[in-house]
Order: sequence, then structure tokens, then C-alpha cells
Amino acid sequence: MLDKTSHEPSTKPGRRARSAAKPALPEVQFADDGDVRTLHLGTEWVQGSMLIDAPYEIELEYVQRMMAWLLFVPPTGITQRHAMQLGLGAGTLTKFCHKKLRMRTTAIELNPQVIAACRGWFKLPPDDVRLQVRLADAALAVLDGTLHGTVDALQVDLYDHEAASPVLDSADFYADCRRLLTEDGAMTVNLFGRSSSYEQSLAKISAAFGERAVWSFRPTREGNTVVLAQREPTRPTRAELLAAAENIQTRWGLPAAKWLRVFHPVAA
Repeated sequence: MLDKTSHEPSTKPGRRARSAAKPALPEVQFADDGDVRTLHLGTEWVQGSMLIDAPYEIELEYVQRMMAWLLFVPPTGITQRHAMQLGLGAGTLTKFCHKKLRMRTTAIELNPQVIAACRGWFKLPPDDVRLQVRLADAALAVLDGTLHGTVDALQVDLYDHEAASPVLDSADFYADCRRLLTEDGAMTVNLFGRSSSYEQSLAKISAAFGERAVWSFRPTREGNTVVLAQREPTRPTRAELLAAAENIQTRWGLPAAKWLRVFHPVAA
């Protein structure tokens, strides 16, 4: 997870994850600032955050928006659905889907230090019958045929420690993501980076999913733009979206009513 807000990471002894990471992978650190703990990959860029007193809530605005797929599915039966995160970050989405929504949840993370940090510092629960955190390359994980057609909510947030642009951002990659989704499934993607191009990324997502299947938020103040792509396009009415947003806000405390002011289909 990547947010433009920067904090100075902690370098105190004993605060770094102890894991046999590959030399090329950045070292993981965390910093506490008041009631917020942030995750860093050797730089000041925030890769995720947690409210220390409410570790299973979602603190960052753009991460809340990554849950916009809830607008398109009935509130009943959520516990029977499957969420997958590509990029663990501080484990925020994984924890929320597992603990709050009670969903089957799978997370894919390349850096073993990140997994260790989430378990040691960010209250990520151990694997169980509903939770699986896999050490794997997301580019390869999306090719797993056993997962095709099984994911209801795919959340993609893949950045390196320099926060320059998405690590995986091609039409072929997004087509592989689409194959993971159930018929009424959706993918949400965080687009942020000093070298990234929103328009180019949006064109690649539209090429893979079809323009009518793609929705987009306006950027947050920090510069994160969340894009949603449906496996099969739908066009809920404004009244239906408002009712869904109110239900999401009541059930899970997400500010979904605010989303509708800045969330629109890409194609008219």
C-alpha cells in the first residue's frame, strides 16, 4: 500500500523485522506518530498504516476507497465471498476483509519481511481456514488456474520502495487479473507514483476489462487515484448506489456516502 504522506521511519534497534529476505528486497521498518503506525520499505514513503488503538479499521482515505466493490454486491452473503490482495502493505485490507467482513481472504506478498512485520507490528492474524498469506510474486500468482473465477474482490496495490510507479501495470497483467474474478467480481487498483501515468494505466485497465466496466475516483489530496473494474459491467441507478452506500456505512463504518460524490463510470 502506498500513500504520498511521508514520515521518518524508525531506526531503533529491535524494531526491524527479522526475516531471511533476499538481498535485493528492501528492509522493512515502522514508525509511530501519535496513534498511527506506518510501514516503510527503507524510505520515507508510507507503504501502509494502522490505528494503534483500532488495528482492524482502515485509516487512510484511499484504502477505504479500495473497498468500493461493496457498492456492487448484495450485503447478504458477504461472508461467503473471497477477497484477494496483491501486495500486503501493512495488512489493512487483508485484516478488514478477514476480521470485519468475515470473508475468505488471500494475500500475495513478495517480501518475507513485510509478512513478518505485519504479523509482529500490525496485528495481522495467523493463517487459518479463512486466511492465507502467501509469499509469492503477484505476476505469477495471477496465472494460477485454480484461482480463476474464484475471487470476488481483487485489490491491487503494488509499489516498490521508491514509490515511482506500479510494479505491475500492463494490459496483459490486468487481463490476468480479470480471469481471477467471479462473474460479479471486481478489481480495485491504487494508482499513485511519481513516474506513473493515470491516463496510461486507465487505458490498459480499459483494454483488459472494457471501458464500460471501469469506474474511477477523483484523486485524494495525497495523489492516490483508485480505479474499479468489474468482471461484467453493470450500471446501478443513483438510488441503488445511495442505498448500498448507506448500508456499507451503517454495517462497516466506511464513508461510502462520500464516495458517490467523487466516484463515476469512465464511459458515459
